[in-house]
Amino acid sequence: MARDSRADILEDDLFPKQRVHIHRVHAQQAHDGTIHFNTNRGFFGINQQKPIELHQGRLWHFSEEEKNHLLLATGAFTVALGLMRVGGIFGIDDYPNIGIWISLLLLSMPVMLIAVGPAFLLHEIGHKVVAKHYGCWAEFRSDPKGLKFGVSLAAILGIVFMAPGAVMVAGIVTKRQNGHIALAGPVVNLLLFIIGIPLGGLLLGLTGTQTATTGEYIGANGIYFAGMIYDLVLFWISANLILATFNMLPFGPLDGAKIRDWNEGVWFGFFVFFLGLSFLMITGKWSAMSLVVQIANLL
Repeated sequence: MARDSRADILEDDLFPKQRVHIHRVHAQQAHDGTIHFNTNRGFFGINQQKPIELHQGRLWHFSEEEKNHLLLATGAFTVALGLMRVGGIFGIDDYPNIGIWISLLLLSMPVMLIAVGPAFLLHEIGHKVVAKHYGCWAEFRSDPKGLKFGVSLAAILGIVFMAPGAVMVAGIVTKRQNGHIALAGPVVNLLLFIIGIPLGGLLLGLTGTQTATTGEYIGANGIYFAGMIYDLVLFWISANLILATFNMLPFGPLDGAKIRDWNEGVWFGFFVFFLGLSFLMITGKWSAMSLVVQIANLL
């Protein structure tokens, strides 16, 4: 199927925050059945027929508005994850002093940004690229209320439960195409999960950090980089599996509901796979990190 060029219409924000003037549109049908649209945009109500302007953008086009929303959501997500690693503000008592707590918070945020950021960002970009492939307008928009709630919850309870935003899609698609758009996000997470095992093993092996302890970023001699590298791999693998499993739930606006609406068999297969893998890791019957360490020990 050829990609619809209308996906490249110059429009940074299909859902503007401020009210804009909507021009009246008139439709006229010719004798051959063709419908012509005329827009009142000239002086004295003179109709101006002007072709739609298209840019030469590609599937990876990001507007300035979208970039700002992605940065905002990523920043808030990073802060929330950093607060989770130190147990929130009520976790200060678990450390010798507030200076250690702050230091660990500041060290945790870049680790979480590198480890978890791609799981979130590339998941959303997966939705965007497939939607644009099918001729839709698709851009990420953050949810300010969801970001504030997520950061506040992490600060108070040290728990991360956040709805940072989603890719807004506008266009006409079939049920099958809508299922493909929804499935793109979890598939991206699955690929990142799989890739993370050998690459994580390579990273731990080359740096000699396969025996490091998670959460230990500060040692007697200063910053303990081994613990940071180990956590980077651990959270890369865990975040992608958790995000994929959660989004496959067939409820509300989650991807699972759209995939199930398209094809119950496809949804069930992916859902059982992600859920089963998560169950094995939670119960300790199988660990992706143990496989990572085995690969690291070969180097």
